Amino acid sequence: MKNILLLLSGLLLFVFSSQSQNKPKAIDNYIDTEIPYLDSLYLYLHKHPELSLQEKNTSARMAKELKKAGFKVTNHFGGYGVVGILKNGDGPVVLYRTDMDALPITEKTDVDYASTVKATDDRGNEVGVMHACGHDIHMSVWTGTARLLSHFKDKWHGTLIFIGQPAEEKGKGSDMMLKAGLFTKFPYPDFNLALHDSPVLKVGTVGIHPGWAMANVDMLDIDVYGIGGHGALPQYTIDPVVLASKIVVDLQTIVSREISPFKPAVVTVGKISGGTVGNVIPDHVNLQLTVRTFEDEVRNHVLNSIKRTCRGLAIASGVPDSLMPKVTVHLPFTPSLYNNPELSARIFKTFEKTFGSENVIEIGARTTGEDFSRYGRTDPAIPSLMFRLGAVSPENFEKAQKGEIKLPSVHSPYFLPDYEPTIQTGVKAMSSAIMELMK
Repeated sequence: MKNILLLLSGLLLFVFSSQSQNKPKAIDNYIDTEIPYLDSLYLYLHKHPELSLQEKNTSARMAKELKKAGFKVTNHFGGYGVVGILKNGDGPVVLYRTDMDALPITEKTDVDYASTVKATDDRGNEVGVMHACGHDIHMSVWTGTARLLSHFKDKWHGTLIFIGQPAEEKGKGSDMMLKAGLFTKFPYPDFNLALHDSPVLKVGTVGIHPGWAMANVDMLDIDVYGIGGHGALPQYTIDPVVLASKIVVDLQTIVSREISPFKPAVVTVGKISGGTVGNVIPDHVNLQLTVRTFEDEVRNHVLNSIKRTCRGLAIASGVPDSLMPKVTVHLPFTPSLYNNPELSARIFKTFEKTFGSENVIEIGARTTGEDFSRYGRTDPAIPSLMFRLGAVSPENFEKAQKGEIKLPSVHSPYFLPDYEPTIQTGVKAMSSAIMELMK
């Protein structure tokens, strides 16, 4: 009898062990069969990019893909936003966002599928249009993940919310979708997930940074006023060019002398314009700048210090109260992205099991912005995570490590992901993350 029980126990162990081993193998096999379809989708999206707030055809295609995967779809939600719902019994609600917009950049990659699209931007200029930030990769992974999860319903339980978001590059899309009622008209998520391709990580690898991962990004204008006149008679003027120059220099001391060195902040003046000719002192100069911070307290301090610095320098230059500098902080700003530490650790372990620990990297924070952050800044707050997806071919990664080439960044006209293995890894990564949260 004892031998029979031992035999049965061993048999059951073998069966469950085989099922456990076959689960990832079945998913890998499924992804392999999907790759031709997802490659074709990627090439279509890459060749047909659309600017922020103009994502009409892209939005329609994403809605079509979700419907084919069995989702209940709502179109034109918060602009050209797409919301897809797939319910599969009781369980957590997981939101997965992709962005859809492209950039006003003329592609210079010279591949046969390069974008040749031109469009009119919001200032009336004709510009080239390119997916130079990899949103075409993001949409392809999003579609592949929707199809995979719809196929493997026996491996997860709960409710999926897949959203296609417009206008990420302008930092507006998430605000538009939230104001349209994303979290009141649809189920309230237990978790928010997103990914972003990386121009520095090798394909087959993923990266996570827990905590503050991306920055608050504020866009500002500073209008500096003075009293114009002849360049030969400066004593009769108040020169706004000199005042603007002092402002540019003194703004840098806000970070270096008012902010703790352990709390990152960046103030960048990217544009100065004013005047007409060299022998005329103008009465107005415009500065355009960005402020990047992580903590809200630091953000508020820097913005208030900019206003104080401008006013103080203007007073020292003899500017009357009626001509004080005007500081305009453009809204909505892009809030900083906080990757929930507990969620980050949980998904990090899942990725180590999925890809091997050597292919999962704890990466550093970035001072770029990402409006996915808004989905987690709710009340109550929703644990959120955006991870990085390696997009560099092994050959180029190796050359870059040796210093033989310099890898193009996102927003470069030369940015070109190694798309097939990137999509393949992305679908596997996001699917494993979602199934971990909904098992």
